[in-house]
Amino acid sequence: MPAFRMVETQHIAATMRLVDSADEQLLLEEMLETSKPPLPPQANGLHYLLAAPFRYVPQTGSRFRAVHSPGIWYGADDAYCACAEVAYWRQRFLLDSAGLMKQSISTEHSMYEASVQGRALDLLSHPWVLAQALWMHPGDYTETQKLATLVRDSQTEVTWIRYASVRATDHVCAAVFDPSSLTMVTPDGRYEQWHCHTTADRVTLSNGRARFDF
Repeated sequence: MPAFRMVETQHIAATMRLVDSADEQLLLEEMLETSKPPLPPQANGLHYLLAAPFRYVPQTGSRFRAVHSPGIWYGADDAYCACAEVAYWRQRFLLDSAGLMKQSISTEHSMYEASVQGRALDLLSHPWVLAQALWMHPGDYTETQKLATLVRDSQTEVTWIRYASVRATDHVCAAVFDPSSLTMVTPDGRYEQWHCHTTADRVTLSNGRARFDF
């Protein structure tokens, strides 16, 4: 399955502001790399954008990842769906911060394409689709996190879950548990650049050619 993902690009600008040359930036990035949590063995040698979600154990949960659970790589079936997913989380961040609620936030993002292989649990197929109300709840991830735990703990060869996007109707997303199921498609350094403007009422993403309002 082709899968698109957006990541913030501010980390690149952040290190550039601290150095005077490309060589110094490379050295700083190498120093920062040694301070990060180690990658799981399956992610060794994987492109850093694909490996990064598996490195950390975030303090907040997501649809298939409970709090303090291992990382998951999420991808969407096209650019619009990837933007819809980012828009939801950017607005959540704004609305959940009392000091930011009446402000606007502008961020820069990079979009890339990966390929997802391996055996999948397809929630759009029978009998799973019959429980769609549980898998597609807009904010309660209890059941999907339970399912993800069962997948992780099982001895099957399932490495990812295919499911309907809750943020973009008629679109499909992938939740990948095993880094070895991912392959980078976009050439290094050729990521598509998107600008995101977030307010309490609207999130707009644009790459200069396309614009999506949510």
